[in-house]
Amino acid sequence: MRDWFLKNLGDAMLACEQQDRIRELLLSAYAQAGDPDEMAAFIRHESEGRLHCEVKIYFSPLSATVAREVDARPCEKPSPAGLSLLAGSRESWTALFPERNCSN
Repeated sequence: MRDWFLKNLGDAMLACEQQDRIRELLLSAYAQAGDPDEMAAFIRHESEGRLHCEVKIYFSPLSATVAREVDARPCEKPSPAGLSLLAGSRESWTALFPERNCSN
């Protein structure tokens, strides 16, 4: 399975509680799985030209169980531009976005 997953939390002003719950779920699953570098979630605030931004969480393919638990939908692999790590190891950047290190 190579699908990534996307959960749109909506308005950034109202997303904190959901964001914290998702972080806790993923950190628990991450520990139970033995801390794999390929299991991570990333967050980005996206405005798409609107006044208010929306919080979007991207789950790596190995995070599919948590993604489904929070009703995330399959999506394409996101661009790493503007992403921040929500949960997972720092090594997940290299494991999941190897092209990021080759662009310089």
